[in-house]
Amino acid sequence: MNEPSPLGIFGRYLSLWVGLCILAGIGLGSVFPAVFQVVANLEYANVNFIMAVLIWIMIYPMMTQVDFSSLKDLRRRPRGLCITLVVNWLIKPFSMAALGVIFFDYVFAGLVEPQSAKEYIAGMILLGVAPCTAMVFVWSQLTRGDAGYTLVQVSINDLIMVFAFAPIVAMLLGITDVVVPWETLVLSVVLYVVIPLAAASCTRHMLITQDRTGEMLARFSSHFEPYSIIGLLATVMVLFGFQAQTILAQPLIIGLIAIPLLIQSYGIFFVAYGWSYLWNVPHNIAAPASLIGTSNFFELAVAVAISLFGLHSGAALATVVGVLVEVPVMLSLVAFANRTQGYFIPNQPGVVGAGVGEIAKDSIHV
Repeated sequence: MNEPSPLGIFGRYLSLWVGLCILAGIGLGSVFPAVFQVVANLEYANVNFIMAVLIWIMIYPMMTQVDFSSLKDLRRRPRGLCITLVVNWLIKPFSMAALGVIFFDYVFAGLVEPQSAKEYIAGMILLGVAPCTAMVFVWSQLTRGDAGYTLVQVSINDLIMVFAFAPIVAMLLGITDVVVPWETLVLSVVLYVVIPLAAASCTRHMLITQDRTGEMLARFSSHFEPYSIIGLLATVMVLFGFQAQTILAQPLIIGLIAIPLLIQSYGIFFVAYGWSYLWNVPHNIAAPASLIGTSNFFELAVAVAISLFGLHSGAALATVVGVLVEVPVMLSLVAFANRTQGYFIPNQPGVVGAGVGEIAKDSIHV
């Protein structure tokens, strides 16, 4: 430990609290399923508004640290963006499809029905073709990533997704009638990126206008840091509460689906992270670039799975399992990225200030 966390034991053992929230979510979801069903129904185009609010709470303080003036330097630092795009669009969809086929057509062939196996593979493919949008800002902040650079990476990925998602899914699934739920795609980007970014940008401008030294902005960020952690923990509890019945009813199938998803997540991360190291990408760009490809845009994947295969299909279940494994996996990778920061070249200008990332660097225990 270098110095005490400003959040004390609450922030110091973040992974422990996440684990407890997972258990609490499963417990509450099994005891009060009707309550979580009501919350789950507060949605439009498969985008849940309660989740949107919790994600705003998580990422709004982080987005106040986005300095748009630093984006002009992106052309001098293209390597992180290149790694993200190659991993997300030329490697990840195909590696996910390959792992799905290997495990459910061969390794688990005697444990699942052939038709169910095909649907599980389809769900995993949908996850593989949908890189994350909102939660990326959380992982970037926890690794003290460059907030402005992360914003560019997310924005370009979203733009590519508009054009590439349907063709890649159609090719990998062998179908031609892929219907992209545009409402889900557009609404998610607006809710998870545009609105909180606009609000944070206005806040940043107002604070800097009042105090050119940046002290007011630093105090504001420090004050709201606990809410980011609270938002993350609440999100975890609600997600697992939504799926409590499924987890308890089908533990074996969920475990089988989780195995290739775990291999994919860790494999994609280490491909991007190792590439970043070999290419001398600074850590504040390398860590977010690697984490973006590791996490998934699960709202989009779930929506497409439901529209193509049905609400109770194996494909929909596979996308749900992707949601369940993501947070624990990402926290473990955040911890690994922070512990290996010293192997990378020093951060370049534009890195975000100390905050939740400092907490992660010094104190996340997995």
